[in-house]
Amino acid sequence: MDLDVFVSAHRAEWDRLDALLRRRNLTGTEADELVTLYQRTATHLSLIQSSAPDPQLTGRLSQLVARARSAVTGTRRASWRDVTRFLTQGFPAAVYRSRHWWVPTALASTAIAALLGWWIGTHPEVQSSIAAPSELRELTRPGGQYETYYSSHPATSFAAQVWTNNAQAAAMCLVLGAFLGLPVLWILFQNMLNLGIGVGLMSSAGRLDTFLGLVLPHGLLELTAVFVAAGTGLRLGWTLIDPGPRTRRTALAEEGRAAVGMAIGLALVLFVSGAIEGFVTPSGLPTWTRITIGIAAELAFLAYVYVLGGRAARAGDTGDVDAAERSATVPTAA
Repeated sequence: MDLDVFVSAHRAEWDRLDALLRRRNLTGTEADELVTLYQRTATHLSLIQSSAPDPQLTGRLSQLVARARSAVTGTRRASWRDVTRFLTQGFPAAVYRSRHWWVPTALASTAIAALLGWWIGTHPEVQSSIAAPSELRELTRPGGQYETYYSSHPATSFAAQVWTNNAQAAAMCLVLGAFLGLPVLWILFQNMLNLGIGVGLMSSAGRLDTFLGLVLPHGLLELTAVFVAAGTGLRLGWTLIDPGPRTRRTALAEEGRAAVGMAIGLALVLFVSGAIEGFVTPSGLPTWTRITIGIAAELAFLAYVYVLGGRAARAGDTGDVDAAERSATVPTAA
């Protein structure tokens, strides 16, 4: 396609569409003309992108099509119905669909953390490479840093700090998954290494039960959220390699939009785990009560995913936005 000839043939239509979009009030005839020009310009944009991509022209037409689309369809405002649908269908369906990625990720990561904990706990030379003996005693003694970590700050500020850090880690797993998943594996390993160090050091001091009593109440739900984010990030990276029957662009767009929605949902899940870590973990409740609260929160999340999410996924919900909101798809002129 000769781009110069194509531009000369259709520039007048684009200019006319731009002029119509600048008007506040349109007659019925002008509104029909705007819709027709919108469809034609969207088709022109698709042809240029596939045959003779020009960054400057593509940018101008993309902006023009977006403005026209907004004028034709109107500005859509989010409502409580959208929020309800997201929480009861979209988010749990997206997590459910990713279960074949995050469940193996959770099992493998837990096994790695346990192996690291055993290795550190049974090898004094490894412990000495982590910190000096006096520092290790300060970490693991009754009332030491591992215990006071959860009660050394006001519960509200501590819960907010924990939520922020975990939400950032989950978001990074989701976003960096597009880089073939390698950064996700590194983030996941760092988390499991920190957990393994705590298990190893406290077990070597004969206080593993105390450590688990501090970690399990919030850690079950917190780690599950991280595993979901990591598994979804790995799935996004694999989509780049093998998009399946979809085109790579379509597959990445669909999975990427679902991943963004999952980031919002997981932020809410991590808010709950942060609240448990800030208020339940350092509380004076018996250990069995604190662990029971953590197990109840974990089971509630799994039931939420497998019951509501499974039902929504079987009904065809993928966690993607509504078809009308998918800007990657352009209309074709009749």
